[in-house]
Parts: sequence; C-alpha cells; structure tokens
Amino acid sequence: MGKIEQTKKYDNGTAYLMLSPIVILLTSFVAVPFVYAIYISFYNWGFYQDSVFVGWRNFYLVLTDQLFWHSIVVGLKFALYVIPLQMLLSFLFAHVIRAMGRRSSGIVKTSIYIPTVISGIIASIIFGFIYHYDGGIANYLIGLIGIEKIAWLNDVSTALPSLAVPAIWLGFGISALIMLAGLLDIPDSYYEAADMEGANAFQKMIYITIPLMKNVILFLLVTGFAGALQQLELPMIMTGGGPVNATLTPNLHIFNHFRNDVEMGYTIAAALLMFVVLGSIAAFIFRILNSDKAIDG
Repeated sequence: MGKIEQTKKYDNGTAYLMLSPIVILLTSFVAVPFVYAIYISFYNWGFYQDSVFVGWRNFYLVLTDQLFWHSIVVGLKFALYVIPLQMLLSFLFAHVIRAMGRRSSGIVKTSIYIPTVISGIIASIIFGFIYHYDGGIANYLIGLIGIEKIAWLNDVSTALPSLAVPAIWLGFGISALIMLAGLLDIPDSYYEAADMEGANAFQKMIYITIPLMKNVILFLLVTGFAGALQQLELPMIMTGGGPVNATLTPNLHIFNHFRNDVEMGYTIAAALLMFVVLGSIAAFIFRILNSDKAIDG
C-alpha cells in the first residue's frame, strides 16, 4: 500500500515537472500581459506622463464611439465575404486533390500552399497593382467583355469585396490542406457501404462527408472568423480604411488610435472589448456546431 502511494507521488511530481515549462510560458506571455492590460485600461496611461485613474471612462468612450461599432460591422461583413467562399473553394479543391495521383497531388498541394507563406503586405502590393484603375489586370479583363473601368479600391461598394479577394487567396491553401486531411481521415469503408446501398455522390457528401468533417469545419470557422475580424495589413496598405471608412476593420481602427492618441487608455479598452467580441463569436459558433469525436476507434 505504501509502495503504491510512493509511486503515485513520484508520478505526480513528474507530471508537475513536465507541465511547469508551459505553465511558466503561459503565465509570462499570456496571463501577466492580459492582467496588466486590464489594469491600465482603467487609467489614462501614456508613455511620457503619469497615469491617472479614470475608472470605466475608457470603456464608456469606446462603447459610445460610433466609429468603433462601425468597424465591428465592417469586420463582420469582411468575414462574411471571405469565410463562406474560402471554405467552399477549399472543400471542392480538397476533393479534387484527393482524387489525384500521389505525384500530381504533391505538386498541387505545394503550389496552393505558397500564398500562405506570403505576407499580407506583399499580397497588398500585388493586388494593389491588379486593381490599379489604368494599368491593372482587373480592369483590363472586364474591358474585354465591354464593362467600363471600376475604381475597385476607391468605390464604397467595391472596396471591401476587393479586399476579400486577396484574403481568400492568402488563406485558401492552408484551408484546403486542412480540409484534405479531414477527408483522408474518413474510412473508405463508409463510402463502400453507401455504394452498396445505392447512394449517389450528393447523398454521400450530405450523410457521410459533411457530418464526419464537422470538427474540421468548426475549427476553420472559428479561426477564419477570428482572422478576418483581426485583418489589418490589407486595409492598412491597400485603402487606409477608406473610402469613407468602408474598409475600416476593428484592428485598423484600434491601430489608428494607438498611432495617433497620446493616451493609450482608449486603445487598450478597445482591444479588450474586441477580445470580448471575438470570444462571443467563437462561443456562438461552438454553440451552433457542437464539437465531438467524429470517428470512434
């Protein structure tokens, strides 16, 4: 009995020792900065002056700022432009890759992953040339079918959808590869059984593929919405938030305050409220699509 308790004690000690690095890192780089951000959000805090306690005033200023809420709406619109189309294209492309041979699929997987390693700033410059009013490829192509030139990034109606295109291009590769991993994880025996029952391709997709990929879809939805709402490089480089704040995403709004305000209280309070918005959206998605283990064994 005593020997068993001693062994259990050694096991617990080993477990605590193995967990200690991640606990220390999380405490140092996540918990402490987060708590400190909450602390200074109650102050008029600046780099060159003494802090002054102002209570909830910074949060009140953010919550009554129509531009902050406008940026949230812009961020949600941007996410709705990006996420559905990106996931649909990724799903279809993953099916195509799955049907390919080993060598050709390897080439295609490498090719579609390349945009993922390109920075948002480089993509902004590339698509800035594509959307150029006089010499851009976009206006050249629509000119071939008789459509007049469009000021893609300077028109309120086209600026945000125009930013969504490079966002889809940047995230498409990694989404397709994650979708492909989910597809390859589904046992072939499920489809063979469906074939024996006479199921067609659409029925197999509805009753086998999509339900068994629910966790993959959930992951891509949560990370996709978080990434789209936090988009900064594309609107900052390509439009500067314009025209008429049509592409002012939440992070760009917060960054503008960080760059221009002398006191950081508003910026930090806005960042914390943005954290609440992101958490609420993630919780809502988890609520709609309950995560569970898709395949037993």
